[in-house]
Amino acid sequence: MEITMIYYLVPALIMFCCGVYGFITRKNMIAMLISLELMLNAVDINFVVFNRFLFPGQMEGMFFTLFAIAIAAAETALAIAIIINVFRAAKNINVTDLTKMKN
Repeated sequence: MEITMIYYLVPALIMFCCGVYGFITRKNMIAMLISLELMLNAVDINFVVFNRFLFPGQMEGMFFTLFAIAIAAAETALAIAIIINVFRAAKNINVTDLTKMKN
């Protein structure tokens, strides 16, 4: 039995939808960051799958995914640094409570 593209795309779709749901419904910045990373990982799975099935002898999708993972790691480090600074200033990391910092 040959594994087709749908066996990879359905879990990636579920991951992406869970990430979107988590990003929209959560108020905690850490939970929003985790949801964003979940969406990025789902996109990386799609890059690899489409590269594997459309261009089996080439590696562009794999290399693009590696660069996306490296950029996601840097983005996560920067986001955590921002969250730590927000916590130091506001003593809270809920997005709804950050309007206090405008004053």
